[in-house]
Amino acid sequence: MRPPMAVPRLHAADRVAQPRPRQPAQLSDEIELYQRTYATLLRSSGETRLRILEPSHVQIRSSLHAGAGDPAPDLGALLYAMHRLPAQIGSAAVIVLGQDATAFARAGIGDLDEWEPAEAPARRRRWFDSGGGTLAVLLASASDLDDLIPTLVAYQVEWNKISATVRAATLPDEDDVTGAECAAVLGGQADDWDRVGQAWPGGLAEFLGAVRRRRLNLRIRMLGGSAIGYARLTRQWWSPVARCLAERGLEQAPLYFVSSNTHSLVNLLTGTAREMESEIVDFVGRFGPEYLREELHRLQDGRSEGSWENFLYYGARLLYGSLPEGTEQWRHRVDREREAGITHLASRTALRVSAQVMALSELDPAGLDPRLGPVDRRRLAASPAVVVNIEYPLGLAAYNILREIAVNQDALRGVYVLGKAATLNADVGDVLISSVIHDEHSGSTYWLDNAFSFEDIEPFLIFGSGLDNQRAVTVKSTFLQNREYLDFYYREAYTVVEMEAGPFCDAVYEIADAERYPTGEAVNFSKLPIDFGIIHYASDTPYTQARTLGARGLSYFGMDSTYASSLAILRRVFTLEGLLDA
Repeated sequence: MRPPMAVPRLHAADRVAQPRPRQPAQLSDEIELYQRTYATLLRSSGETRLRILEPSHVQIRSSLHAGAGDPAPDLGALLYAMHRLPAQIGSAAVIVLGQDATAFARAGIGDLDEWEPAEAPARRRRWFDSGGGTLAVLLASASDLDDLIPTLVAYQVEWNKISATVRAATLPDEDDVTGAECAAVLGGQADDWDRVGQAWPGGLAEFLGAVRRRRLNLRIRMLGGSAIGYARLTRQWWSPVARCLAERGLEQAPLYFVSSNTHSLVNLLTGTAREMESEIVDFVGRFGPEYLREELHRLQDGRSEGSWENFLYYGARLLYGSLPEGTEQWRHRVDREREAGITHLASRTALRVSAQVMALSELDPAGLDPRLGPVDRRRLAASPAVVVNIEYPLGLAAYNILREIAVNQDALRGVYVLGKAATLNADVGDVLISSVIHDEHSGSTYWLDNAFSFEDIEPFLIFGSGLDNQRAVTVKSTFLQNREYLDFYYREAYTVVEMEAGPFCDAVYEIADAERYPTGEAVNFSKLPIDFGIIHYASDTPYTQARTLGARGLSYFGMDSTYASSLAILRRVFTLEGLLDA
């Protein structure tokens, strides 16, 4: 491993691929005004009515909420918000935000241990319901504010538009209403109304009943919050992982850090899904969605180009998700992964990011996915290295996490990031590999010698395409973008829009340099003391209002890009450890 060294830096004014300074004609100033508005309002020690932010929200003309100012419902924006907020929002009056549970007790709000936990389908954020109209939410980083506040505003705007329309309309049979009937009477698309019914507990009729009964007039309150507080909760998050490493004698082991998900690396390394092939095939054949059953028949008949392993992995995800804890199949999976040296660690802090510790020497070569290549059994058993894999965090939490790990682990050898992104030039399911990252938080641009290229993912990519040498911009929030914003970056050849790469780059800078990460500068990452790679898979196309992953979810066919990228990451680790036979 190369020793630490100074990282070359160039001022943004120099002639480098730094986005030009933003002018009002190029990039909407309303976005920054919107941010300042809610940031200053939340400094108040009292409650603020959310409707104060509605004019600013409408004014930014967000690409995710382009119809905010229209009387017709924007169901794409509503669905996006519904997947990122708990259903209890619809019956709440007050939402209180804070960094940790003790702050709520000190402020006299209540003991969150006695409140009912609430869940949002697509955001790993801790919510609690008092049962009396108050919801509490724990924030893991400053990015949570930029993500949460516009989402709440969008939800309230669309809820109240639908409420007014439903009260004035007459539906054929509201107790058994269909998406097509809603579209004909209320506007919007029938399939979007069907998805609203799927997202709401109790279905579409109960959703319409709820919006008919009340308009939303939410109040919000922020309980302090500081950079030290976020650093403290990140340390609390890391403590059980560090303890696990110490208990397994791995605290000084060469460490490869991966930010991805909790299923792909485990599936590729253990073979559990392949061992349960008959059970998975039976489950998909009986309970799987129609398109997946059709793909199963095509694979069995040799009419599909898809990967049988990827099919099993996706089917296993559905099967495991249906299993109550303690069943025989559930125990088999847990025991098999434990035997393979994989420890799962759930987070109990506001930083709701699960971790996995994987000791390479304990892996069973027979369980490895064959696409990983010929692995030398003797060298694998003797490898001292460990992989720490986490669920990808949101925004600035990425900086806090990687910095905390680097402070505590001086044997860090590699950092690999696999995350989702919006694409301005590709299609959903494509793999995007960037060589330039511009971070909106710091204003700096990082030039990468990315550990990955097209040839690393191409052999494993079947349904999508692979694009390397891309440019990515790390934004502050999915809602804090509009057409002018996206057009500005697209003209500068930035085609990947995401939320974590910039903060990860800021932390990597501090691993390599004696100073804090820079602001407003261009940084050359061509020579680093660690191996560093970033891969994104395209989950959204912003010009279509995120009616892809944002509103519908990534299907089996989208798993193709996830596993192609995960294979590339593991093959990189195995190569650096000298585990692959020539």
